[in-house]
Amino acid sequence: MEHAQKPLLRAFSGEAPWPPPFWLMRQAGRYLPEYRQLRAQAGDFIALCTTPELAAEVTLQPIRRYGMDGAILFSDILMLPWALGQPLRYAEGEGPLLAPIRDAAGLATLRPGAVRANIAPILETVARVRAGLEAEAPRTALIGFAGSPFTVACYMVDGKGGKEFAETRRLAHADPLLFAKLIRLLVDSTVEYLLAQAEAGAEALMLFDSWAGLLSPAQFRRWSIEPAAAIVRGIRKVRPDIPLIGFPRLAGPLIVEYADRVGVGTVAMDTGMDPRWAAANVAPGVTLQGNLDPQAVVAGGAALEAEARSILAAMRGRPFVFNLGHGIVPQTPPEHVAALARIIRIG
Repeated sequence: MEHAQKPLLRAFSGEAPWPPPFWLMRQAGRYLPEYRQLRAQAGDFIALCTTPELAAEVTLQPIRRYGMDGAILFSDILMLPWALGQPLRYAEGEGPLLAPIRDAAGLATLRPGAVRANIAPILETVARVRAGLEAEAPRTALIGFAGSPFTVACYMVDGKGGKEFAETRRLAHADPLLFAKLIRLLVDSTVEYLLAQAEAGAEALMLFDSWAGLLSPAQFRRWSIEPAAAIVRGIRKVRPDIPLIGFPRLAGPLIVEYADRVGVGTVAMDTGMDPRWAAANVAPGVTLQGNLDPQAVVAGGAALEAEARSILAAMRGRPFVFNLGHGIVPQTPPEHVAALARIIRIG
């Protein structure tokens, strides 16, 4: 199907189709029983991400159930550090665990030249999903993604997940030259990674800066905006046509500056963003995406409908993609996602 006929790509290009296209962050995941079955079959999360037939099937599962306008590659933002050679494992009940990188010796262990070979299974997944969509859901567009450098660095430096990432923020202040080297390496590797996904069949690319809101305004500009802008420039040199989406979570009013300076065509709003404020302040040529509270989907019923309709009312007439303000949570009843899809399709 021609790109012009895919609602999601129309919205990413600045059109305002109504009802708006939709997809949900983490839509392929633990709330779906069919995902849990495949996850058990894979045995290990990294194995699931790097086994193309399984990862492709997981990516397609929510499309078959709900007919989203976008399918996002099933993978993880930490596949890039893994591809760079940083030891990574996922521990039950703890999440990701990495060998922390906090000095020049640790930085020297990374191998940017190995990225392309190591991501080969992920690229095969992209190609399989694109073929599957063309056969099963030709109106659905495929989104590739990566974590933004600061967010990925949070895990690489702290060595685990968290809410504060104190070691990363300390390093950014205490040794900005070292931290800048890590960010620069991640910028270059992210450009390579995203362009490879586009080459394999991704039709849009998204940058997740999930922890940008931890930064002060000056640090946000240095470690979130500027690296993202460098990634956009690198991608645009090769693929000026591909839609780019940025998600500076918890950026608050700095989302306006992010949209202006980074150069993405679409900016995603987190749950805390007032969509009416964003519609009034983000440049009108920028598509907005978001921003339903994932817990409203857990609750369902009248609360879900009220929240969804409020967002729709704020966005009507503007280029917009309906999504969540953060990822869907495992406790979500699948039937509530179906109810949300019905609400969105009414517009």
